[in-house]
Amino acid sequence: MPEAPRQIRKFPSAILLAALGASLAACSGGDFGRTRADMRSDDMHRWLGVEATGSLGLKASQFQLTDEERQLRDLAYPMIEPPLSRPAWKSVFGDYKTIPSPWHQKIVFDRTMYGRTLIDEPHRSHSSRYAQLIEDVRNDITRFEPFFASAIRVIDLDRKRNATMARVSELSPREREDAVARMQENSLIVQWVQQCLEQRVSSYRWALERLVIQAPDGMAADADRLIGELAAQTANPPVMSQPPYGRAVVSKG
Repeated sequence: MPEAPRQIRKFPSAILLAALGASLAACSGGDFGRTRADMRSDDMHRWLGVEATGSLGLKASQFQLTDEERQLRDLAYPMIEPPLSRPAWKSVFGDYKTIPSPWHQKIVFDRTMYGRTLIDEPHRSHSSRYAQLIEDVRNDITRFEPFFASAIRVIDLDRKRNATMARVSELSPREREDAVARMQENSLIVQWVQQCLEQRVSSYRWALERLVIQAPDGMAADADRLIGELAAQTANPPVMSQPPYGRAVVSKG
């Protein structure tokens, strides 16, 4: 009998702990700062095409995304989101936000922002800053080939789509408009990524120069080599973008 009250007192505590654990689990982000699974959806990056065309005064397509087009947008987002743009507390809560396209006139690229953030953030040592820079550049190099492989497939399919439209029976004006709009979206997304890569190379170089000035280290050579590799890939992409109005992206080779 004396044990009964003690067990009764433990019961509310167990409920409280369980509720606290559930609430923390609900607030936590995904592994390694990735967006939580319950915040993801198949078309979560569809807005990229809408943002790109809308910023130029063009209409977005009402067609559903194909698997290839969806993959293009999924692969584009991490290359468009600026590195170090997500504070640690937002990563914990699985932050996800849309990003203005580079065709918005109010958008001004600041090549110093990445480097200033890297240097100003608390680090255990200057070596960890070099390590962060190297990791960010290496991530971009790793993402480069999958994205452009996807871009080539989408562009080739758009070329076939464009050639087929002339032979489609009873093609309505709305269908034609949506088809053209989708091809414009796909082209602009590729151009968006290319512009972001060029900006990243510039930002990485600025950051490395400041790190070398403030804290010279042998790791600078590795960082410089990787930045050079990314710059070479960016200068010679598998697809070459063209101005968006009335012109398509051209596939090389």
